[in-house]
Amino acid sequence: MGQGAAGAAGAVARGAADGPEWTGLPPGLLRMRRMLLVVWLGLLALAAGLLPGLLVGPAWAAFALLPLAAAAWGWVLLGRNWRSWRYAERADDLLISRGVLWREETVVPYGRMQLVEVTSGPVERHFGLASVQLHTAAAATDATIPGLDPAEAERLRDRLTELGEARSAGL
Repeated sequence: MGQGAAGAAGAVARGAADGPEWTGLPPGLLRMRRMLLVVWLGLLALAAGLLPGLLVGPAWAAFALLPLAAAAWGWVLLGRNWRSWRYAERADDLLISRGVLWREETVVPYGRMQLVEVTSGPVERHFGLASVQLHTAAAATDATIPGLDPAEAERLRDRLTELGEARSAGL
């Protein structure tokens, strides 16, 4: 888990000989989230520093340091969260693992998949990213894999759809 951003691009963490091959998320997702953090908290710091400074006095401009401290803390937390996301394609199901304090592992059987979507909002498209959304019969097992390269998202969608159709045909 101690991979750097450069080494995690498409990184595959190999487990035991019989364990799944885990694939991490590309670094573009981390760049996008950190950029959004800096933009929004930078605007908040500007507003917190200028407005009180102009209305009350320069001593109140120190409030601009609070959003800047939150941005520094968020920068670190975003990196830890990004490194925690990974997924693995197995013979009968897809595993998605995420979380730093509370680890969550979702197992989505291919035969239970009803719909696989690839979505990409305007900010994601700007950073060349897409998300894969998996819908199943039970809402509790719906899952998302965010921040994939669009080609990988489409490949995963096609593969999961193909495997889902093959597994559900026997039901």
